[in-house]
Amino acid sequence: MGDIARLVLKRLGLGALTLLVVSILIFFAVELLPGDLAEAVLGQGATPETVAKMREQLGLDQPAPLRYFQWLGGALQGDFGVSLVSGERVSETIAPRFRNTLFLAAYAAVIAVPISIILGVIVALLRNSVFDRVANVLTLTSISSPEFFLGYILILYLAVNTGMFPALANLREGMSLTELLHRTFLPALTLVLVVTAHMMRMTRAAIISLLASPYIEMARLKGTPPWKVIVRHALPNAWAPIINVVALNLAYLITGVVLVEVVFVYPGIGQLLVDAVAKRDFPIVQACCLVFAATFILLNLAADVGAILTNPRLRHPK
Repeated sequence: MGDIARLVLKRLGLGALTLLVVSILIFFAVELLPGDLAEAVLGQGATPETVAKMREQLGLDQPAPLRYFQWLGGALQGDFGVSLVSGERVSETIAPRFRNTLFLAAYAAVIAVPISIILGVIVALLRNSVFDRVANVLTLTSISSPEFFLGYILILYLAVNTGMFPALANLREGMSLTELLHRTFLPALTLVLVVTAHMMRMTRAAIISLLASPYIEMARLKGTPPWKVIVRHALPNAWAPIINVVALNLAYLITGVVLVEVVFVYPGIGQLLVDAVAKRDFPIVQACCLVFAATFILLNLAADVGAILTNPRLRHPK
């Protein structure tokens, strides 16, 4: 077996172990919440006999470790149980919401990734210039601003004052792609402003750290133009950290959209999680948290594998 295959299998094993630990934390964190789930479902006026019957139906009369393994076995098969509020299968409730979240994340990524890399190359080429300083100030401002604050600012100026875009991302069946992109532009733009700043700064830092390398100095001594030094010599060797930060930001786009979806009332999995917490619909809460954790771990694995494939030195750590 090759070195790359062994490293990938090692990362996959660590990812599976991490996901197992996270699943234990998710399940027992819900178990430790105050109050009785059966009483919360039935209400305060329920009789002890009714509560006992409900506990039996929900399986709460069984030991917690046994219920965890039953839940984990169902989750491995895509069965997260039944919603306590709607009575529908949790997997059927989550699936369309997760697709909406993936669409929003892809929409933001298609805009943010090329812009951040291009801007990172430009500010590295124009290091210490006025453009570089202005870009740093703007990116630091964007990174320091909470997502919900940026969202409300965009709603104020682009929805309320100008009416260019809808303030709420209301989706319906049968929408055309143009209408869908128009209705989801503001939440996508909010995510773009956050992740573009981070990816641009990391791209700039990765390229600048390579500019003092001997082969870069040799290229300059040969009279190579500055833009060609960065694009042809520095950028290919900076792909490993760039891919890493892009994958981490993609993970954020999927797992960190809760506030953005709440602000714009976007029907994604983040909004579903908030609604489930408010209604104490614990099967949906557990499923959403596990989906978020699995997505984040998978994208982190993708970042590690991408960094290994683009940097031969990482294949042989010794």
